[in-house]
Amino acid sequence: MVSSKRVYNWYISMVAAMCMVLYGYDASVYNSVQGSDNWLAYFNLNPDKDTYLIGLINTTYTIGAIVSGFFLGGPAADYLGRRWGMFTGCAITVVATFIQTFSPRHKLGCFIAGRVLIGVGQGMALTAGPIYIGEMAPPQIRGLIMAFWQLFYSVGSFIAYWINYACSLHRKSLGEWDWKLVVIFQMLVPVVIMILLPFQPESPRWHIQKRGDIDSARASLRKIRDTEEEVEEEVVAIREAIEYEKEAISHSYTALFKDPSVRKRLYLAFVLNVGQQLTGQGTLNSYSTAVYKKIWTSTQTINLINALNATFGILFTLNATWTADRFGRRWLFIVGGIGMGICMMIVPVIGQTTPDVNGVKSKPVGISIVFLLFLFIFFYKPSWGATTWIWTSEVFSMNVRAQAVGMCSQMQNVANTIFQQFFPTFLKNEGLKCLYFFMAANFFLVAFVYFFIPETKQIPLEEIDVLFGGANHVDKGAQMLDAPVGGNNAAERKDGQGEVEEISRV
Repeated sequence: MVSSKRVYNWYISMVAAMCMVLYGYDASVYNSVQGSDNWLAYFNLNPDKDTYLIGLINTTYTIGAIVSGFFLGGPAADYLGRRWGMFTGCAITVVATFIQTFSPRHKLGCFIAGRVLIGVGQGMALTAGPIYIGEMAPPQIRGLIMAFWQLFYSVGSFIAYWINYACSLHRKSLGEWDWKLVVIFQMLVPVVIMILLPFQPESPRWHIQKRGDIDSARASLRKIRDTEEEVEEEVVAIREAIEYEKEAISHSYTALFKDPSVRKRLYLAFVLNVGQQLTGQGTLNSYSTAVYKKIWTSTQTINLINALNATFGILFTLNATWTADRFGRRWLFIVGGIGMGICMMIVPVIGQTTPDVNGVKSKPVGISIVFLLFLFIFFYKPSWGATTWIWTSEVFSMNVRAQAVGMCSQMQNVANTIFQQFFPTFLKNEGLKCLYFFMAANFFLVAFVYFFIPETKQIPLEEIDVLFGGANHVDKGAQMLDAPVGGNNAAERKDGQGEVEEISRV
């Protein structure tokens, strides 16, 4: 029977995971408003002539997120705490939502300023959220809980697209509020998170690392661990790891580049997070409306497809909840990448080998393409969607975790800033042939994971360094504190892909 403390652990993790709703909602909001003639008219935009400007509006969000993730998110999560890092990000998002919704007519600069602030807020929330989950969840179910992080991205898309679809049915009566309603609902989830966060325990690792407050760490752990023995063991492990990181490495962010083991993880995580967006999902989530206009003429049909896509995305992400800790991160990366690559190969082949009817595809061809793009989501959500976040949030040692996760997660937006700026023009010039790029990217990522990414499932956070050729921070810290050394740790017992000795040589 599941204990009440395990249930509470799930609850606080789900509140933190709701930060991902902000990301999924915003990516889907911009995709949605592009289908509204009222939004285009409100800001004097022509979807055929202003492709560069439309791409720029999306890019401004990613610029705000990059600045926040690299320079604000990590320090906020480290110095204010994980909870207040999330809270601050949500508060900025609420303010930015009002700015976007009530931008004066024809003042596109005001709308863009709101999108920059949305990026700043989400950069902070998306840095602190996965750290909080990773530090509060027991290692046995860490992958399972982090799978819900990606699930809430799909929940954000689900809410945005169905609100947009409902508004599209009443465009004449709503007028300009057909897009304003979609935008303003973005504040709903951040407000809920802000209400709940102050009543949750702070990360015990943060209490010890930043304040040296062992009693507060124990108090936090007692709310989420079943026995006093578990509490004491975790407190000791955290203290030993922090002691080693402080004395032997560095307690500042310089360890990201001074420690070869950490530096290696940083570069690997950079590639994974850039790769997540170059699979095609990031671009499709922002521009699927433009892609579907190559296939369908009805805006209402396109809105319905987007809404159904988001609905199935929730169901598909659930696959990660039973596969991440059963088959491992590498298995999901590889199987997902192969499946996505095949889908991105078949879609443009169909587009090139079937005739256009009045500038678009016939209904049977359109249905087959939509099916393949849904199949793409089936492979993406539990693999490169959920598992990239799982792997990134669990591989860094405590002294650099907040800054590293913030930097790595925002590499997604670095990729988006570069690629999505020119994707509207790419799509306009090449049509569905542009999807061959994503096919090649997916097959490259499969090879990269096979040769370079070690398995991390169910390894305690304090022992993860061993996988990357580093020292066991718990054992080394125990020696410094003259405490008993644990000996056989989880990382050294790890099996599944050539073992730790082989991994260390990668």
